[in-house]
Amino acid sequence: MTDIYIDPSRANFEAFKDLPRDEPIHMLNLLQYRDKADYPSGHDHAEKGWSGRRAYEEYGKTSGPIFRRVGGSILWRGIYQTVVTGPDAMQWHDGFIASYPSAAAFFEMVKDADYQAAVVNRTAALSDSRLVRFSPSEGGEGF
Repeated sequence: MTDIYIDPSRANFEAFKDLPRDEPIHMLNLLQYRDKADYPSGHDHAEKGWSGRRAYEEYGKTSGPIFRRVGGSILWRGIYQTVVTGPDAMQWHDGFIASYPSAAAFFEMVKDADYQAAVVNRTAALSDSRLVRFSPSEGGEGF
């Protein structure tokens, strides 16, 4: 069975926190949606019958103002087509790269009370995900 990842493990989050906080970061997000969103019992959206994709749209709508306030932006967004190199089971519905002016900005976002209320939509939406931090570097014509 393949491991499922929705939220960071304590060890991974500690490693993230140990990296420099005062430099720009890019976060690769790979998303696999549930067929039906899985909200906690009693949540306002629990009985709406939303798809995982619809719940993730709600996450984007409710977390977006905080993301933008801390200086975040989307550099690239794509919709999965096929795996070229990698296991056949590695199929993502969507992917994007979010840019933050600093890791401190990312921390500011995730500690925000409104963001914490919004993240329930992300958790309900996803059956699996990856969130990978990169240090930005220059693009160009070569690899």
